[in-house]
Amino acid sequence: MKKIALICFVWLLVGSIQGNSQQITPTPEQIRALTSEWEGERFADGRPKISDELLERLKSISMEEAWGILRNKGYHNQFENDWIILHEEEVMTGRAVTAQYMPFREDVNNLVKEIGKQEGRAQSGGTNSWPIDALVDGDIYVADGYGKIVDGTLIGDNLGNAIYANSKRGVIFNGSVRDMAGLDKIEGFNAWVKGHDPSYIQEMMLSTINYPIRLGRATVLPGDAVLANKWGVIFIPAHLVADLVINAEFTALRDQFGHLRLREQKYTAGEIDSRWSDAIKEDFLNWLKNKQDLPMSREELDAYLKDRNW
Repeated sequence: MKKIALICFVWLLVGSIQGNSQQITPTPEQIRALTSEWEGERFADGRPKISDELLERLKSISMEEAWGILRNKGYHNQFENDWIILHEEEVMTGRAVTAQYMPFREDVNNLVKEIGKQEGRAQSGGTNSWPIDALVDGDIYVADGYGKIVDGTLIGDNLGNAIYANSKRGVIFNGSVRDMAGLDKIEGFNAWVKGHDPSYIQEMMLSTINYPIRLGRATVLPGDAVLANKWGVIFIPAHLVADLVINAEFTALRDQFGHLRLREQKYTAGEIDSRWSDAIKEDFLNWLKNKQDLPMSREELDAYLKDRNW
């Protein structure tokens, strides 16, 4: 966190030296620097472009598997829980577009609006529409509304429709929304929020888009992969997604095989729940060879098994 804060401070300092006031959004070069461990394709704004295929496969990964893999890689602050979910039986994955809100302060808000005008942002309506304009297909709007519920409603059904039109996804807010009934009618839209209220947004202001934000106990960067289900939300650094997905898929296959053999009473619980013997490993590999509904391609599985240390 100290490193991220230092980076942001340096960006703002450089901007002031060059005569450019605080940016609403980092430049593509700045986002590339922030997400420098990603080696794949990027969007024009600099965010990592995680493939649609990986995002689709991510839907089947359990929260515990994703959390455990990230913890093992040293990422301890990527999960947040205790949400109100619009459609809790649905799973949502996508790429994060982040936004930061703060309690209203007139001089700062005036500066934000002036910078937005210089950047060509919409001048009609509130600044809370600006992150929506940045969304593209596959994005999830992730906002820190600092937990404000009453008068902290970042969107209603009008903006909800705009969000879905741009992203075909939904929102994750450390804050609230209004008009839950209207949002519920938007087919395909979903929301993880901390509350809802009939009030309009008041005494709040947008400060940044696509800078690092805090969402409860999680740190979120622009372009992070988002996995949201009824058990919580986890934010996965883009450069870890591919490895996380195949590791979690393989663990799920191991569990499926182990549960099957336990029901068949071929092995004892102790044998399955400890380091596998060579005989069990061989049985598992033969089972994999005959399995038709693999979550990964056969080539991916073969490459993974070649490098796996049992």
